[in-house]
Amino acid sequence: MSTPLHIGIVACSAEGAALCYRTLCAEGAALLGPHAHPEVSLHGASLAEYVRCLDGNDLAGIAQLMLASARKLAAAGADFLICPDNSIHQAFPLVAPASPLPWLHIAETVASEAAARGYRRLGITGTRWLVASEVYPEKLQQRGLTCVRPSDAERDEMGRLIMDELVNGIFRPDTVAYFQKVIAGLQAQGCDAVVLGCTEIPLIISDRNSPIPTLDSTRLLARAALRRAVEHRQ
Repeated sequence: MSTPLHIGIVACSAEGAALCYRTLCAEGAALLGPHAHPEVSLHGASLAEYVRCLDGNDLAGIAQLMLASARKLAAAGADFLICPDNSIHQAFPLVAPASPLPWLHIAETVASEAAARGYRRLGITGTRWLVASEVYPEKLQQRGLTCVRPSDAERDEMGRLIMDELVNGIFRPDTVAYFQKVIAGLQAQGCDAVVLGCTEIPLIISDRNSPIPTLDSTRLLARAALRRAVEHRQ
C-alpha cells in the first residue's frame, strides 16, 4: 500500500498545536481506516521568542524561528509543513521562498472554505497582532470576500484573553461570553460568518455557541493537511 505524506507541524502556542495534532490523529481514521493517520512530526520554538518578535514587529525574527523549525522537520523526514498559528503567518512571505519544504497557508485554507460555503462578508477574531495584519484581508480579497475587523478596544481585550488565558489552557465562562459579544457585533455589521483566527479560540467558540457560523482555522488547516497527505501519498 502507498504511504501518506509525512506532515510537519511548525508549532507556536501549545494549545493550538495540540488541537491541530489531535485533529490530524482523530480524523485521519475516516480517510485511512481505524486508528490510522499520516506520520506527524512537530517542532516548536519557545512561545516567548515568538511573542518578543511579535511585540517588536520583527517579521524577520519570526521567519527565522519558523525556518529553524522547518529545517528540523525536513531533517526528520516531513514532506510538507503546516503552522497552526495565525499571527505568525505575517512572516510567511519571508518564510516560503527560503523554506526547505512546501507549506499550506492557514488563511488560504480558510478563504477557500469560506468561498466554498458561499460566505461573502467575514468577521475576524484573534490576537491584536493578527487582527491588525493583512494575513486574512489579503487572502479573502483574492477570493472576492470582504473582511471586517473588530474595534481597537476589542482587539486589545481579545489579545489579552488569548495570551493570558487561552494559550495557558484557561477557559472561563466570562471569556466565552466576551467572544460571543464581539462576534455578535460583527454580525450587526453584516458578517455572515466569523473566522476563528486564533488557534485556541475553537476551544471555546464553535457553531454551537456562536451567533453566526464559524470558520475554525485550526481544524480546517489540519483537514487540508490530511487531504494533501492522502491524495499525494507515495
